[in-house]
Amino acid sequence: MQVTFKIALASTALLFASTALHAETTYPLTIENCGQSVTFDHAPANAVALGQNSAEIMLLLGLEDRMAATAFWPNKVLPELAEANRKVDVISVEFPTLEAVLSHQPDFVAAMLTTLLGADSKVAKRSDFENLGVPTYLSPSACSTTLDAGDAYGTRDALWSMDLLYSEIEDLSLIFNVEDRGDALIADFKAREAALHARFARNDNLTFLFWFSSASPADDAYLGGGNGPSGYIADILGGSNAIKTEADWPAVGWEGILAADPTVFVAAQVDRNRWDLDRAESKIDFLKSDPTVSQMEAVQADRIVVMSGASMNPSIRTLYGAEQVAEQLETLDLP
Repeated sequence: MQVTFKIALASTALLFASTALHAETTYPLTIENCGQSVTFDHAPANAVALGQNSAEIMLLLGLEDRMAATAFWPNKVLPELAEANRKVDVISVEFPTLEAVLSHQPDFVAAMLTTLLGADSKVAKRSDFENLGVPTYLSPSACSTTLDAGDAYGTRDALWSMDLLYSEIEDLSLIFNVEDRGDALIADFKAREAALHARFARNDNLTFLFWFSSASPADDAYLGGGNGPSGYIADILGGSNAIKTEADWPAVGWEGILAADPTVFVAAQVDRNRWDLDRAESKIDFLKSDPTVSQMEAVQADRIVVMSGASMNPSIRTLYGAEQVAEQLETLDLP
């Protein structure tokens, strides 16, 4: 993947140079975001990004000098962003406290999930910041779900697409007055999407099961739901998600996983180190050693691939994850 990252970075740099110039953002700027009007008196200079996606978009837009802090990192930052990311304080790779966020005196807070910024957030409500005069932004991917009681991540009745992500990049680049960079980034991602579409033919028999993590082998597995980003990855690679639920993050027992009988297991590598089964290696060990699960056709045929856990969140990493799986998929003996 290092080669892919370097190529992507180089192509983005070329696009930065060739994109037509936009007019300067005019402030005060008011945008509509997830049913709310948000006004910016000036471009943020001390932003806090809650969630890996929000942070990595800002870093890809070259905004590290305008970022105060970040939080909630399922995985390590993209390699090509590591140097820029070192300039920004990481509050926590888990959910931060509101007090820790406010200690960085943010003039803007952007979040990727409602659990980070929402009515039932583990961190804060949007109003907590707005009452302090701090404008906020929530990813369109997060507010495009239907939230149900007992499910903080919600459900989708249609397949997630990168269009929601492109809207987010457009908004953030406008807010920070770097629209040319936003256009270049979107153009790069669209070219990579097209390349993946052209690379894989439709295969109605190809199904994927995306395993994010489990607290232990005895617990239900947290999986990527049918219409979420995992479903998008399966679709762009010519297949479908073996898990058909509309929930973004269903917890499924192993009886249900056995019944789903995927063609390919996707074992997520999660770097947060909360549970032993965060690690892809631990997932693969379980798949191959459990007396029942090891008898599944996908395991017997060694059709197990590894992908970053961040790719299962609606984020820029979803496209990177699709590319990561694509490289391994072409080495498998598929039926």
